Amino acid sequence: MANKKQTSQRVASLASETLKDENASHVAKQLAASALAQKGISKQTGADMEDIASKVLRSQKYSEDTKTLAASVLTQSNRGR
Repeated sequence: MANKKQTSQRVASLASETLKDENASHVAKQLAASALAQKGISKQTGADMEDIASKVLRSQKYSEDTKTLAASVLTQSNRGR
C-alpha cells in the first residue's frame, strides 16, 4: 500500500542542518538524506532505512534530533511491510 506522507518543513530543516554538521554521526546523516529525499514528493522509505530508523528509535545512544529524523523516515515507510 502506497504511503503519501512527505517530510515536514521542520524536519527538512533539521535534516539540512544535520547534513552540514561535520560532527553528526553517519547514521544521522543517512536518516537526514532519506528525510530530505522525501520532501515535496510521495516517495517511500526503503526497507534498509526502515531497519536503521527502527534501531535508532529503540536505542538510548542517539540524540532526540536523530530520533526525530528516524521517526519521520518511518512514517513514510511502505505500510504493507
